[in-house]
Amino acid sequence: MGRRRLQREPWRILQKDFCSLVRGAGKPRRARGGCAFSGKFHMKRLVAFDLDGTLAESKQAISGSTGALLGKLLEFACVAVISGGDWPQFETQLVSQLPSSAAFDRLFILPTTGTKLYRFAGAWQPVFAEVFSQEERIRIRQAIVAAVVECELHDQRTWGEQVEDRGSQITFSGLGQQAPLEAKKAWDPDFAKRKRMQATLRRMLPGLSVNVGGSTSIDITREGIDKAYGMRKLAEHSGIPFAAMLFLGDAIFPGGNDYSVFEAGIDTIAVRDVGETRTAMLAIIACLQP
Repeated sequence: MGRRRLQREPWRILQKDFCSLVRGAGKPRRARGGCAFSGKFHMKRLVAFDLDGTLAESKQAISGSTGALLGKLLEFACVAVISGGDWPQFETQLVSQLPSSAAFDRLFILPTTGTKLYRFAGAWQPVFAEVFSQEERIRIRQAIVAAVVECELHDQRTWGEQVEDRGSQITFSGLGQQAPLEAKKAWDPDFAKRKRMQATLRRMLPGLSVNVGGSTSIDITREGIDKAYGMRKLAEHSGIPFAAMLFLGDAIFPGGNDYSVFEAGIDTIAVRDVGETRTAMLAIIACLQP
């Protein structure tokens, strides 16, 4: 069966599609990291999520109901969360909001577009990290400054720093790192500003990967570093193949920073917002339950 993308259709229609994605013939197989699950069907063994716009509003903590659903999902499958933010953002937005009883040994945290991996073994620990050289950092920052002027995005109110160095990823935030949520939502709802900035930076930074992310941001990584790369690293580490994974994100469209996961051949579900993610999670849990 080829890759599938479920996108923006009534969830009552998609219930059967969810179950066809997460269930199949055969017996469950054991994967490294505690991801073995009993049941009548060979199910999807890992469900992966984007963070901002999918599990949480931009740079906001996940809600109690989302945390509870993730805790429930961890009873039946491994869970991975991959996003452009660095570990401190994940710790604040996600990890600290999960139920204390959650199966943390089944949770994979992939900051900075999967160039880092954190696992829980009594405490959260980094497994690997890939970072920019000093020369790369300087080149990227200079390009961002020039692109902001060229795209006429310099004459606007900002909240905090616009450029954040996350080690293995440098992120430009149009309104600054501390911008209020409502301002972020109103700034670029049709992606036009960020797509113009993306095209400019791609011209200025050949050999690097430039992708639209979050609600106001552009993520810059080494060439070939995108969420598909992060998912490949996850597959290598966990022993779970793409065929046993399912991914949910709000930017599964050409140029969006979730689209590479679909192109890599992983089954995906495109969601519009956090509420839609919760609805999808309820359906997935219902399909995974024995």
